[in-house]
Amino acid sequence: MKQDILPAIRLTIVSLILVSVLYPLLIWGFAQFIGPAQGKAELLYREGKPVGAAIVGQTFIEDRYFWGRPSAVDYNAAGSAGSNKGPSNPDYLTLVQTRIDSFLVHNPKVDKKDIPAELVTASGSGLDPDLSPAAAKVQVARISLSRSIPADKLYQLIEEHTQKPLLGMFGPSKVNVLHLNIALDQLK
Repeated sequence: MKQDILPAIRLTIVSLILVSVLYPLLIWGFAQFIGPAQGKAELLYREGKPVGAAIVGQTFIEDRYFWGRPSAVDYNAAGSAGSNKGPSNPDYLTLVQTRIDSFLVHNPKVDKKDIPAELVTASGSGLDPDLSPAAAKVQVARISLSRSIPADKLYQLIEEHTQKPLLGMFGPSKVNVLHLNIALDQLK
């Protein structure tokens, strides 16, 4: 029995060192030396004042801004989570219908069938800072009317802020809502 327990204890100790010390240090090192912003949140500034981090979604509810994806945790980065309610849950369906109704009130030129699902459903993390280009474009009429900016100029702004998939094939195209709204405020 002694010959079985000692190798098991050694393997456990080696595994603990690998998994709880060396692996986290390796990931931290990659983030510090290779990752964007050295592994720290990319703070965005407007007029010299910080307005948010590009990696965490924020609430935009004014008609003059692009709205982001809803959050099940009100964009609280300390408590990242989804709602854990499935598509057959009546409470969830009521919440989504409320979001659809609200979106249609603020965007009367949009048909219900044209609303991208991401504008009325929360992400799994509740912190998603990005939208698809289609979800940004569906909001152009509202913003154009609110700010008296030609729609063409807003479509161009969306194109300029669209991030293409990694290596042209991994993941979808996306638009960071905070970047887009800061650029929107800078339009003359």
